[in-house]
Amino acid sequence: MGKIKVLVSWLDNYGACSDELLGCVATHKTLDGVKKAYAESLMWQLEAMRTDGDEIPVIFQGDYQLEFELNTQALLHYFEGILTRSALARVTGINERQLGHYATGHRNPRPAQRKKIIEGIHKIGNEFNSVL
Repeated sequence: MGKIKVLVSWLDNYGACSDELLGCVATHKTLDGVKKAYAESLMWQLEAMRTDGDEIPVIFQGDYQLEFELNTQALLHYFEGILTRSALARVTGINERQLGHYATGHRNPRPAQRKKIIEGIHKIGNEFNSVL
C-alpha cells in the first residue's frame, strides 16, 4: 500500500496539499474537516482525470493511504487551548515568545526546533498516559 504525504498548513483555516498530485487542495476550519475535504477532493480529481483520459500517477493506481503532516504553525494551532505555551516552553526549552512567533507564522522554526516541539508534545502526552 502506497503512502501519500499530505502537507497541512494554517492560515486562518487549515489547508492541505500534496506534492504527489499538484492542484489537489482543500481547506477547512478544523483539522478533521480538512482531512475529509482533501480525501474527497482527491477522489474527485482522480475521477475527473480518468474521465478525461489523463495519466494517473502510479502511486494512485493501487491502494494508498493518506498520511497527513502538519507544519509547525498548524501543529501549534491544533493544540491551542489544549496545551499552554508555558507548558510547551518548559518541556522544549523554547521560550513562549518564540513559540508565539511560530504559531502566528511570523517565524518558521529550523528543523531542530520543530523536532523539539513535536518531542515536547509527545512527552506531555506520555505523561498524561502514565497517570492512571
